[in-house]
Amino acid sequence: MNYAREIIEDAAIGVGVAETPEGLSAIHHPGCAAVVWRRNPVHSFQSWIDRIPPENLPKARLVLRPRSIRQAVAEICELSGTPKAQECDRLIDDVTALSEIFAGLMSAEWLRLRLDVVTTNACRRFHIDAVTARLVCTYRGTGTQYGISTDGDDPGRVFTVPTAAPIILRGTRWPEQPRSGLLHRSPPIEGSGETRLVLVLDPVADPDDEFDQVLIH
Repeated sequence: MNYAREIIEDAAIGVGVAETPEGLSAIHHPGCAAVVWRRNPVHSFQSWIDRIPPENLPKARLVLRPRSIRQAVAEICELSGTPKAQECDRLIDDVTALSEIFAGLMSAEWLRLRLDVVTTNACRRFHIDAVTARLVCTYRGTGTQYGISTDGDDPGRVFTVPTAAPIILRGTRWPEQPRSGLLHRSPPIEGSGETRLVLVLDPVADPDDEFDQVLIH
């Protein structure tokens, strides 16, 4: 795992770069505001998912236990009309694996899972999420953008997480003082014709508070 408080290999101050899933545990290191698992898209998978019509990409918002994620994502794909293929199985496997890794790192018994299909400038403003931590992985399209702000304004230098590379970001509920100033946003794509498929995972302490979500045991 490559980590330093300086600009390193396309990462910003306080951002770790993991070479393996185990390296994501750097999110618990003092001063580590985020960690990116650097991995490259599988060519056959990327070609497959980039060709799927936007209306057939999996889309859902659920609160569920990690053990239920594989079945839930498979059902989401089926309901969305996502083409059945080995690549679809790879997507299901990857969402399941990332969910298990993230739940383990956060000691979370429940997760909020979102699969978002994005064609507009969703969350285009730089911000920090009101969560303990969040995992984001962009399977299709431009990845999450982030940078350091010392005064609350937009970062002077913006970094883009590669497609297929998960990033874990600390939120406002992480017990850290002072805050790192790391902000992030969804890339502005409105009018470009681009479609993004984004996985978002949040730890959930009390599923009863998520009354507006579908709960799967």
